[in-house]
Amino acid sequence: MSLLGWLVPWEPSPTVVLSIATSALLYLRGCRVRRTSVARQIAFWSGLALLYAALHTRLDYYAEHAFFVHRIQHLMLHHLGPFLIVLSYPGTTLYAGVPLAWRRRWLRPTLDWAPVRKTLDVLLHPAVAAFLFVGLIYFWLIPAVHFDAMLDVRLYRIMNWGMALDGLMFWWLVLDHRPAPPARLAPGVRILLTIGVIPPQIILGAVIGLSSRDFYTVYSVCGRAFTNISPIMDQHLGGLILWIPGSMMSVIGALVALRHWMRNDSRRGKRAPRTAARRVAHGK
Repeated sequence: MSLLGWLVPWEPSPTVVLSIATSALLYLRGCRVRRTSVARQIAFWSGLALLYAALHTRLDYYAEHAFFVHRIQHLMLHHLGPFLIVLSYPGTTLYAGVPLAWRRRWLRPTLDWAPVRKTLDVLLHPAVAAFLFVGLIYFWLIPAVHFDAMLDVRLYRIMNWGMALDGLMFWWLVLDHRPAPPARLAPGVRILLTIGVIPPQIILGAVIGLSSRDFYTVYSVCGRAFTNISPIMDQHLGGLILWIPGSMMSVIGALVALRHWMRNDSRRGKRAPRTAARRVAHGK
């Protein structure tokens, strides 16, 4: 298949196109206003491209007809894509890309609206964030739920969008490079959060990857894309993808959070002598 053939969407979605295009446009506008390093731009565009590839290319077809490709798709939606986007720290750049009149009339009032603030406070509570991050993986891999989701296009899209949005929220929470406050979580909590979601992923990946029972018969109903791979081997590969790359992403996240902690502590250490010197100079 040609590259152009790979880029043709299996099930065209105006929502995906509009969302990706809007994000890209706002980021381009923001880069004209705010100075954004090349490394951060590369991270953002790479993450956005991964989300698009997972949702709106031929990969989506194979994800519906092979369990291990489905796990690759969700690795891109829940881990890699959101991780890279958040790692680019795009908030201020995207905000700068919104026209000033829209910010004043719509964006700021929406963000300041009490129901929105309270909802975010709940969703971004560390216990809730960890539960959702792991819980959504478990929920959509319940065999009966997975069977229905792969056959119902509405459930299928809810599943994929939910994984992408949850990934963005979780990684934004734990990869925040700012000290707390203004960051929501203290550095140590961010590290514990990323480490805490590793064991459940390993356990589920091991159960799926080592089982001799075919849990996901829906792929035989839909028709398997790779007939030379047995159903059990397909399931084992999917379990390993959840087990190893999924867990490794959390390890990398913990290392990034640790780096931010050390950098912020170093900056505070450098500021402390200057602050003390100014107080002495002013007789305080």
